[in-house]
Amino acid sequence: MAPQPGPPRARIAFSDSAAKQLEHITSEAEIHALGRALVVVSVDPDVGEPIPGDTAGPQLRQYTDDIEHVRVLYFVTPLRTVVVVAYLEV
Repeated sequence: MAPQPGPPRARIAFSDSAAKQLEHITSEAEIHALGRALVVVSVDPDVGEPIPGDTAGPQLRQYTDDIEHVRVLYFVTPLRTVVVVAYLEV
């Protein structure tokens, strides 16, 4: 019997500032670390912690991967698209 597929992953998009950060990533270790964090967030967009602030717009969240030592700041749109605002090394 074939395993049942899980829920669909969220689509990942990048803000302009996050896209500029990506242009400067050159090492395979950094690419791997970011890829790992993005997979976690795409599977469960609610995994990150909410960042307190203005409630007028989408809730800004942060996901920290303690193994790869990265933090991703993002928000989730009403259509469940994850928009990455920034990628930071911890």
